[in-house]
Amino acid sequence: MAIKITDECINCGACEPECPNTAIYEGGAEWKLGTNTYGDGIAAPSGAQGFFSSDKFYIVPDKCTECKGFHDEPQCAAVCPVDCCVPDEDHVETEEQLLAKKDQLDTLGR
Repeated sequence: MAIKITDECINCGACEPECPNTAIYEGGAEWKLGTNTYGDGIAAPSGAQGFFSSDKFYIVPDKCTECKGFHDEPQCAAVCPVDCCVPDEDHVETEEQLLAKKDQLDTLGR
């Protein structure tokens, strides 16, 4: 399951540098996967659009592996001072799927 940032986010930015997959972006920022750039209204490879935020930090589910293959727990959740990095029930994946996604990101470039 990917992680998401809830509306309680205070935009402190503590989570962004902790993400080994560069899956966390500041509100309004376009995001990259390999050489492709995505943003507001531009569908992600999975077809997802709803996770983009123009006003708070957000996590790209196509890049989030819950830190599998890097750490024992999601680092964004570990450092968040307001506990707004929570499991995203709309993006449920097994550990095997998350590790396969990590391998794909290794190949594509984060």
